[in-house]
Amino acid sequence: MFTLSNVLSLVRGPLAFLFLINRIDVRAGVILAAVLTDCIDGYLARRYKYTSRLGAILDPLMDKFFVLFVLSVLFYERTLNGWEVVAMLSRDMVLFVFSLYLLIKNEWKTYNYRSLWWGKASTSLQFIVLFFLALNIHFTFILFFLFVALGLCVFLELFFTLKTNPEKG
Repeated sequence: MFTLSNVLSLVRGPLAFLFLINRIDVRAGVILAAVLTDCIDGYLARRYKYTSRLGAILDPLMDKFFVLFVLSVLFYERTLNGWEVVAMLSRDMVLFVFSLYLLIKNEWKTYNYRSLWWGKASTSLQFIVLFFLALNIHFTFILFFLFVALGLCVFLELFFTLKTNPEKG
């Protein structure tokens, strides 16, 4: 079902390609537009009960595509090095491994998918860091360890939700 909130999620896909324009104002605007569409689509989905399984998958998928695309551009331009990109993607790697676990255990259909608090914190931090990187403001390596810590928190949150998953027999 395509609702306004799902369309706003989809907008982040083509929006990412505008990051290829190597101008500070354009890049900062692209990041801000991605943040706004992410906030507004979530608000609309909850406010008008547009929530759906498609939206629950589409929204984080578009977030991940957007972040991965922008990180790839910054890595290609040597603004970020490899370990910084990997650190920023710690949460996503945890989610990938968890998804593989659900597939192997054949529990992906019955798992109660929901947003994760630490996942939202990680996404917010990713967007904040990307915004400042778009402005050519760089961070100390310590900030990137925070992404690894958030990835560990997501792992723990997933582990505990798996143990208390109500849809599991």
